[in-house]
Amino acid sequence: MHKVLVLAACLVAAASAASTYTTKYDNIDLDEILSNQRLYKKYYDCLANKGKCTPDGKELKDALPDALKTGCSKCSEKQKQGTEKVAQYVLKNKPQDYKVLEAIYDPSGTYRKKYEHEAEKRGLKLPSKQ
Repeated sequence: MHKVLVLAACLVAAASAASTYTTKYDNIDLDEILSNQRLYKKYYDCLANKGKCTPDGKELKDALPDALKTGCSKCSEKQKQGTEKVAQYVLKNKPQDYKVLEAIYDPSGTYRKKYEHEAEKRGLKLPSKQ
């Protein structure tokens, strides 16, 4: 699950050259961001190349390709939990946003194919690619 949800984990991970992603943003209040559309939009716009990024948004944006490639192997447990929370929210409430991010971070559908079954096992339905 964590693997497919990395794409939607718009608010959790941050990049680092180390063997794990930085945890300095792990205490961000995801519930506040997801319930505040102005805050959510800032993070979404960052990831979708539509707006400026906050420092934590920039680190996330930089880490996202690696996290997808490695199945979030450098994520802390808290980041994995946050990833699941964000993914559930985006897939349920913002499927169009998911499609935009998927087109940017998984244009060939490689990660969708790799992780779709795991998402479905957890009750998450990915929007159609059309």
